[in-house]
Amino acid sequence: MIGSTAWAGKRFAVLGLARSGAATVRALVASGAEVTAWDSDEGRRNDLPLPFRGEGRGEGQSAGAGDLSSGFATSPLPTLSPEGERALVIADPLTIDLTGFAGVVVSPGVPLNTHPIAAQAKAAGVPVIGDIELFAQARADLPPHKVVGITGTNGKSTTTALIHHILQTAGVPSLMGGNIGLPILGQKPLPEGGVYVLELSSYQIDLTQSLDCDVAVLLNITPDHLDRYDGFDAYAASKARLFAMQSAGHAAIVGIGDEASAGIARQVARAGRAEDLTKIAPGVCMDQSRWPALQGPHNAQNALAAIAACEALGIGNAAIDAGLASFEGLPHRTRTVAIRNGVRFVDDSKATNPESVAPALRAFDRVHWILGGVAKSDSLEACRPGFAHVAAAYTIGEAGPLFERLLSGEGFPVEACGTLDVAVARAAAAAHPNETVLLSPACASFDQFADYAARGEAFAALVEKLA
Repeated sequence: MIGSTAWAGKRFAVLGLARSGAATVRALVASGAEVTAWDSDEGRRNDLPLPFRGEGRGEGQSAGAGDLSSGFATSPLPTLSPEGERALVIADPLTIDLTGFAGVVVSPGVPLNTHPIAAQAKAAGVPVIGDIELFAQARADLPPHKVVGITGTNGKSTTTALIHHILQTAGVPSLMGGNIGLPILGQKPLPEGGVYVLELSSYQIDLTQSLDCDVAVLLNITPDHLDRYDGFDAYAASKARLFAMQSAGHAAIVGIGDEASAGIARQVARAGRAEDLTKIAPGVCMDQSRWPALQGPHNAQNALAAIAACEALGIGNAAIDAGLASFEGLPHRTRTVAIRNGVRFVDDSKATNPESVAPALRAFDRVHWILGGVAKSDSLEACRPGFAHVAAAYTIGEAGPLFERLLSGEGFPVEACGTLDVAVARAAAAAHPNETVLLSPACASFDQFADYAARGEAFAALVEKLA
């Protein structure tokens, strides 16, 4: 795992013990830090996969993961054991004095604009950070390497995976982490010359103070997650911080297809970094026929950003071309799950806002569009550039009635289906060869599914059952 000698002897609180939180606890304790950890989910507290030694059990007596909470909830942090480990305290950071802590490490899912931990940490003079900031602090202890950070409202997962794939194709050691894949602190450090490729949400950037990316990529900014920010400008400013943390001479790649992103490109240039800046212009004509998993105008932008990032890393054109051609895409992002009787079935369940749907609609000629769920907006205007490609629409979920009204009179039939199984059956029955049944919901999934991945898996299972 990735760790740092700089953490030894320091005290940290970790709030949120899902995958990244558990990996953070493990990395901190293995590096000699003292850790107080908490999650409101008792199961996560009890399931920390860490055999710590602690006071009350005797030096050298192993504490199983199942009894951590009862053993350490009220125990003081012990001195170092002979093996060099420090004990883990299971306690809610809101109930303890944070004075003297080196940081409160929170999950990106913790809403800092409303959660009381932010005010408590501020009162104690303790920074609130995330695992990406810890990674940034650990870089000095790692073999010489480079870091690529990718952010944006839409397309960052595909672009992250594509850059990682091209690097692997070129024979460059690389790891993918951040908002995708395995927690970065839980992975084995790369050898010298390796590249860490990090997908970074705005929440993760908010929790990061010192990540100096060798290559920073911004794809686009459209309204999203505004419940966590004081308006759209604040959301855009969060994305801009990725470039503010960079040193001069490091590559800055910015899509300029929207005004907010173009404004950030201007900020980078005005900061005396015009030579660092590569702008990705929208509407560039590209031959995407050789890249089966990178169809549509949105993937043209993703490919351009990945090409620019890999060129900045010194990857040759032959390896870049080979990587683009062999990339298989990511689950739930305009991914073909089957072709039945000449009809293509495409899972784009990750399209949870209207802005991400329009490119998917435009990627196919005649589309039977399945949409709905928990709406993030009361408008589908952002989807309008793709309406000419829609043969029919099939609404599901909580947003179904709203979307039926919004799409009324748009020149294609709209069927109220309610549930995904009904929508798939009706769309499959109506579609003709060379047409596409596209699940691109423009909504969150939580009214009917655990998450967008569960929704996409349900779609694929329903398609599999079609006669």
